[in-house]
Amino acid sequence: MKVAVIINVAAGSIAGQKRKDATAKIREAFQAANVAAEVKALRGREIANAARVAAASGVDAVVAGGGDGTISTVAAALVGGSTPLGVLPLGTLNHFAKDIGIPLAIEEAVRTIAEGCAQAIDAGEANDHIFINNSSIGLYPHIVKEREKQRQRLGRGKWLAMFSAAINVFRRFPVIRVRIEIDGCTVPSVTPFVFIGNNEYQINLLALGERSRINSGKLCLYVAKCRGRFCMFRLALLALINRLEQARDFDLRSLTEVWLETRKRILHVSLDGEVIRLQPPLHYRIRPGALRVILPVKQEVAEP
Repeated sequence: MKVAVIINVAAGSIAGQKRKDATAKIREAFQAANVAAEVKALRGREIANAARVAAASGVDAVVAGGGDGTISTVAAALVGGSTPLGVLPLGTLNHFAKDIGIPLAIEEAVRTIAEGCAQAIDAGEANDHIFINNSSIGLYPHIVKEREKQRQRLGRGKWLAMFSAAINVFRRFPVIRVRIEIDGCTVPSVTPFVFIGNNEYQINLLALGERSRINSGKLCLYVAKCRGRFCMFRLALLALINRLEQARDFDLRSLTEVWLETRKRILHVSLDGEVIRLQPPLHYRIRPGALRVILPVKQEVAEP
């Protein structure tokens, strides 16, 4: 088996290490699993280009090493093709890896790539941008933007910056006026956030829950049923004690595509935790079975 391994040197579990040391440990893990691996440690825009080149090179798999953003970037280069994605969860939260049953230890994740089975799962798309977990507009992209400003300006750690950013954003409490079009029907809404998941999530306010499957061929759309700070404060408290109820606290729909329109000329949109700028209307759709991923044999996905 021959694989191309693309490591994000800024990933949470390896940031601060020397690039040579990080790649050596991963290369040794693949050697121990009898897998021929070309390991590259990259950052930023280098990752997407390297993934496209690797996919065209005829390797048996392209392996993404990093957090959800890195894995999403590599996945976008593989969607619609025959080359499978291997996952090395090296990030802080590793939502995607957990949802598809990838072990978090490097040696076990490498063993999964060597011994696992490539299976087709769904991908989401927003105005031609691929996401493997979720996308949102409203509060969360504002919090991420504020977090990154604090990390760069004040040198704060990720979690402290996130907490401080959330407080600042909640103080301003931006709401968004959005028109949601599904199957030709338009529903206006004023809400702090709209969340679109690749398959159905158990949502816990701004903290993500798990997905029971990732091949149902459906997106899930959540719209928060509140407009004021007090309502959001109540939701936050309920989230802390795990008392949120999806039917009561959110409008939930399962669908294959949706259009979101606002009066804003540009929207900040979160895609797998990364914030980009897109011009409305936003067109979301599901890409059923568009991505092949190497899963543990015992983790084979159920038939849709």
